[in-house]
Amino acid sequence: MTRPGKRLCVLDTNVLMHDPAALFRFHGDDLFLPMVVIEELDAAKKGLSEVAQNARQASRFLEQMIHGATRDAIHQGLPLEPFSLKSGPSASNGTRTGGAQGRLFLQTETLLEPLPLELPGHHPDHAILSVCLALGQRQIEHVVTLITKDVNLRIKAAVLGVRAEDYASDQVLEDLSLLESGMRNLPVDFWQTHGERVQSWNREGLTYYAVEGPLVSGWFPNLCLYGAGETPIEALVRETDGQRAVLELVRDFRAPHAPVWGIHARNREQNFALNLLLHPDLDFVTLLGPAGTGKTLMTLAAGLQETLEHNRFREIIMTRITVPLGEDIGFLPGTEEEKMTPWMGALLDNLEVLSGSSGSGSWGRAATQDLLAQRIKIRSLNYMRGRTFLNRYVIIDEAQNLTPKQMRALITRAGPHSKMICVGNIAQIDTPYLTETTSGLTYVVDRFKNWPYSGHITLSRGERSRLADFASQSL
Repeated sequence: MTRPGKRLCVLDTNVLMHDPAALFRFHGDDLFLPMVVIEELDAAKKGLSEVAQNARQASRFLEQMIHGATRDAIHQGLPLEPFSLKSGPSASNGTRTGGAQGRLFLQTETLLEPLPLELPGHHPDHAILSVCLALGQRQIEHVVTLITKDVNLRIKAAVLGVRAEDYASDQVLEDLSLLESGMRNLPVDFWQTHGERVQSWNREGLTYYAVEGPLVSGWFPNLCLYGAGETPIEALVRETDGQRAVLELVRDFRAPHAPVWGIHARNREQNFALNLLLHPDLDFVTLLGPAGTGKTLMTLAAGLQETLEHNRFREIIMTRITVPLGEDIGFLPGTEEEKMTPWMGALLDNLEVLSGSSGSGSWGRAATQDLLAQRIKIRSLNYMRGRTFLNRYVIIDEAQNLTPKQMRALITRAGPHSKMICVGNIAQIDTPYLTETTSGLTYVVDRFKNWPYSGHITLSRGERSRLADFASQSL
């Protein structure tokens, strides 16, 4: 059935429901789909959830491949390359998925191999294991590999001697340590090595430096740079061509005379974050960090200042995916905004802080809260399809729980003169089958790194309280 030197990968249903384009990700391997997988796709296709949409998309890909093919052609295997070039979606690296060179085999005959009495073949997972064992007996010269995102199924496969692997083609990075932090520490001798041909100028109240040197080649737009030394510096890389870079000195929001809607930056990381959030040339900003680092508070403060004081945006829109931390409490009554209110505890807590800092007395705080309620809208992620945000400041909270597909659908909603902020903690993912290296937040941080109109920084220092800071580090 297969040619020597190729793996025969048996795909589990959850792989296709997680990524329908998985059919085109195995560039040098042949694929095998047991009939029970197609049955499970059929059972999961109903509904409006992302899983149901992916099941329908996988079925459409399969229909395109078998269209006009005879039973013998299906038994001999369908070539993947023509279909991946024609209908395969974009791969994780942003290129077309046209590199699939293998063949797709559908189960056209009974493949049964006795399982231990503890694993009867009626369960779909056990039926897949039986097919893998039968293929292993027939394909002696090849390695039959089960590809599944089900941890328990991989454990069962290991017990039966079946080779099993996780589906890793959707990983943005091999390791989370490779994710860019957005901030670099300059060496003590930076000005000695990069200041020989330095140029400086002022424009619109900001100071700029043009520098050349060996470190410039590793910089990208809006990278945050800081250095102590004899001449301390905190700057953003505004332009770079690999040999020469233009640095923009950041504003100091830690100073008493430079508040942002009543709050100040408490450390260098927060100061960089506020500069990114308030920079008029940036359309997209991502903030990563553990609980208590001030991500949501700074994002809201910057949005309120830009919306109410500077009138750059018409209103603030805040959304997040509704994945519960524990057991779901059931349906919620009311309108869309009322249903989303329990999920927006972070918004309400931070608004209480911000309204208290900008009003004097109970009457002033009440008036401020009424004003903020009119300019801040809470929207559900479920109703974002087809929308276009014009002159909006959009905050995507808990963005680590979004898949790359969901993240793409949200960011493409941005219209002219809008700004999007993604806030999240990669260590707190609640969405099933989503990991730190496959999260949509990791995806956009990596993909937008070199775009001149985006900025990113990873916050690490907690400022909520000494209790929260110690808990995030020790628990």
